[in-house]
Amino acid sequence: MTLTLSLTSGRLAVCRLAPDAAVPTELLRAHPEFLSITRTADELSIVCPEELAPAGAKVQPGWRAFKVEGPLDFSLTGIMATLATPLATAKISLFAVATFDTDYLLVQERDLEAAIAALSTVSAIRR
Repeated sequence: MTLTLSLTSGRLAVCRLAPDAAVPTELLRAHPEFLSITRTADELSIVCPEELAPAGAKVQPGWRAFKVEGPLDFSLTGIMATLATPLATAKISLFAVATFDTDYLLVQERDLEAAIAALSTVSAIRR
């Protein structure tokens, strides 16, 4: 299987709010290129453009996202392992987000060029 990754534009922030916090409506009105909202019993986790990071959230800025070109069939296996392995070998941390159609792999911007080099061993990358 050949994977193609596209580097999305802009810097993202990974944000944590209390589990009972309301989803900030300004995020929903903004329609950013990338927005992920996940609620668990322990937290409300939001990945959004840095400039839209919610006030009062614990924020980890400086992330860039690679989109695995899809859609990906649910029967496919090992996609994340295929991408995570060269990053782990290069000692690059990742933050993964999955959607119905595809996967996104986030790396810190300071590691972007090293991540591109590592990922190019297992995929084609579009900038």
